[in-house]
Amino acid sequence: MWLSSGEEHETWKKEFISIFKQLEETLGDKPFFGGDMFGFVDVDLIPFYSWFYTYETYGNFKMDTECPKLVAWAKRCMEREAVSKTLPDEKKVYAVIDGIKKALFSK
Repeated sequence: MWLSSGEEHETWKKEFISIFKQLEETLGDKPFFGGDMFGFVDVDLIPFYSWFYTYETYGNFKMDTECPKLVAWAKRCMEREAVSKTLPDEKKVYAVIDGIKKALFSK
């Protein structure tokens, strides 16, 4: 998705969003993937939250529009001090990825 354009980009974007929609379906109306308790699946998936801004920027979509339950879940997870103090800032993740992309493709 990051390196594509036109129709190829739209295809990747739709596929990418569909994966997040499947996760959202699995989450359902539960606060966490394991139900009422923050658990192993939440621990495994919450690092992706730091990438949401990068996905949105390169994909030209909004996660909170496409997958509002998933964004709400991520925000609940971020209320946990152990999570919020551990995950990298989304803008820093974007800056690193953007820098790598520019370095690789500016030649």
